[in-house]
Amino acid sequence: MKKGFFITIEGCDGSGKTTQWDLLKQSLNQNSNNLVFTREPGSTDLGKELRKILLNREDLILSAEAELLLYLADRVQHIKEIIRPALEQGKTIICDRFFDSTIAYQGYARGLSIEKIVLLNNIITENLKPDLTIFLDVDPNVSLSRSKDKNKIEFEGLEFQKKVREGFLSIAKTDISRFEIINTTNLSIEEVHIKILELIKKKSCKNN
Repeated sequence: MKKGFFITIEGCDGSGKTTQWDLLKQSLNQNSNNLVFTREPGSTDLGKELRKILLNREDLILSAEAELLLYLADRVQHIKEIIRPALEQGKTIICDRFFDSTIAYQGYARGLSIEKIVLLNNIITENLKPDLTIFLDVDPNVSLSRSKDKNKIEFEGLEFQKKVREGFLSIAKTDISRFEIINTTNLSIEEVHIKILELIKKKSCKNN
């Protein structure tokens, strides 16, 4: 059975990650039957409800462990409903966040056991990994200043975001064949977009 191509875009809050994901929808023809644009959390009906709890319900105070399990619940449903069926059909998936965010946020920033998070992720994903992960790197001082509509995570502050960034960079060092890093600090939105398109073209050609 033909396997599709799985791309994830990662970054700290305010890195421009979602902006770039939206631009890719426009430039890569979102109406194509071979392209699937998705995100975590919130791409399934269950995910939409979990997203509200995780990012917008300021009246709910979650423990780090509860937060982790809700993200994993979103991922299980996401994989079953969207990701695996698309890959089995040979489609290209472009996903805004995946398991690297869980390791960076709940592991490096929240202080939960990274080893246990990786184990749980491997169990629920059945070791599914992206073919290409693009990390949009930016100084947290810059990224937080860019954020307009802050969610619960962004209100964690500068030190939290620094830990998240350190987490992503550490993960990238352990999986260099999958990760591509773009430093967006001094680049325009258009320049970042061009670099992402070049990476996708290069990696997808190798995959074929």
